[in-house]
Amino acid sequence: VQLQASGGGLVQAGGSLRLSCAASGRTFSGYTMGWFRQAPGKEREFVAAITWNIGIIYYADSVKGRFTISRDSAKNTVNLQMNSLKFEDTAVYYCSAKNTIVLRDTQDYDFWGQGTEVTVSS
Repeated sequence: VQLQASGGGLVQAGGSLRLSCAASGRTFSGYTMGWFRQAPGKEREFVAAITWNIGIIYYADSVKGRFTISRDSAKNTVNLQMNSLKFEDTAVYYCSAKNTIVLRDTQDYDFWGQGTEVTVSS
């Protein structure tokens, strides 16, 4: 499984960014796809997850109402639309995949991509 994240960058507070994760190497039926982030000096934390088949979604409380996770089965991508960005959203964002359904805050994923850096200026 290969996961390639992209779309990070520098944005002002209140702005928006759209991250994308290109997934390849197998079919992802039955998988859960997740986004995580790690801020400087902090532990990696869960952001959002979506089930591949029917798109059930789960968000961390810190991003509810501002971030939207989605998947495009035809393109094998998982996206994270980030609106109303705050300084505290600054982090390296990682996409991940787990070969079961899991809709809770957990780090127990099977595959991880490289990160894409998001910097929000205040």
